[in-house]
Amino acid sequence: MTTRLTPLQLMEKLVSFPTVSRDSNLPLVDWVEDYLNSHGITAHRHYNEDNEKAAIFAHVGPDVAGGLVLSGHTDVVPVDGQPWADDPFTVVERDGRYYGRGTCDMKGFDALAIWTLVEAHHRGVKRPLQLALSYDEEVGCTGAPPMIDRMIEVLPKASAVIVGEPSMMKAVTGHKGGQGFNTHVVGFEVHSSIMHTGVNAIMFGAKLVDWANQMNAESMARAPSPLAAIFDPPWTTAHVGTIQGGTAHNITAKDCRFGMDFRAVPGENLADWRDRYLARVREVEAEMKAIHPSARIDISEKFVVPGLKPEAEGEAETLVRAITGDNGGHVVSYGTEAGQFQERGYSAVICGPGDIAQAHQPDEYITKAQFEAGHDFMRRLLDRL
Repeated sequence: MTTRLTPLQLMEKLVSFPTVSRDSNLPLVDWVEDYLNSHGITAHRHYNEDNEKAAIFAHVGPDVAGGLVLSGHTDVVPVDGQPWADDPFTVVERDGRYYGRGTCDMKGFDALAIWTLVEAHHRGVKRPLQLALSYDEEVGCTGAPPMIDRMIEVLPKASAVIVGEPSMMKAVTGHKGGQGFNTHVVGFEVHSSIMHTGVNAIMFGAKLVDWANQMNAESMARAPSPLAAIFDPPWTTAHVGTIQGGTAHNITAKDCRFGMDFRAVPGENLADWRDRYLARVREVEAEMKAIHPSARIDISEKFVVPGLKPEAEGEAETLVRAITGDNGGHVVSYGTEAGQFQERGYSAVICGPGDIAQAHQPDEYITKAQFEAGHDFMRRLLDRL
């Protein structure tokens, strides 16, 4: 008889694959597919454009619509430059915690979801259960939309989804939407002693960065809408996290590159923020071209993530609350794949073990208590299925 791994054994295996978003996740996907196949479960893949990454999904139970999806992502953030006490890709138990990259965000949940799928298959559940593991969530949730579209083509469509991002096993019913733009400011190089004849890409790019500061100040000063007021912060944020450019201190910078990201509260349209940003970009570009016609600003979209809207008596929320007993109102400011499922007609909620404050940190961990709470949740879910 094929061995059924425990949730901890599954997490240990998943964490051992260094699936940083910049690298392939195929070794992990290969292992998950082999493990599911060993239990008689057929898995399906959807590859990215260069076939270096894949999402994996599967269905157990009756071959009918109306099932439940357990959704997670396989990628993790880098560990470069972080002071880890142990190997980040080995689960280490210490002081009531499981340490390792992804234990919290979110291979702990992935392990629980795989365990539940296998158990559901062997038990013979009456309601279908599906597993969905995506790629590139950490770089803008770009892998989930094509995965979901393929799931709808290949599998009977489920009606509800639980996205297992760390929420301390609370029912999170709303999150902000997000959109990001790659910005490349192209200047004109001259010696800095005659800088007025050149176009310094960094200094003109700084005008766009300062525009973000101005927008944040204005948004912060406005009274939030009732729906926005439940978020922290209760306004749409504009953010630049990295910037590169320049050649030497005495040359006007030819290039400046940065990302401009927005996290929008419900009720505000991401397209409106895009249009406002592009309008400011064209104003700055006109100033640059007035100095030298070759100067320009190139913009490309990095990602767009729809927000998760609270549902009136939503199926997914109702199920999670019935199992956990949690009746509180919870929303988060980060984005997830839940909004992308909801956009395609699924009832969606976020509920997973662990504290989001531990995500992306050196010595990332999930407490044993939270991991067990997640396991207990899955046992109760199986009873309901």
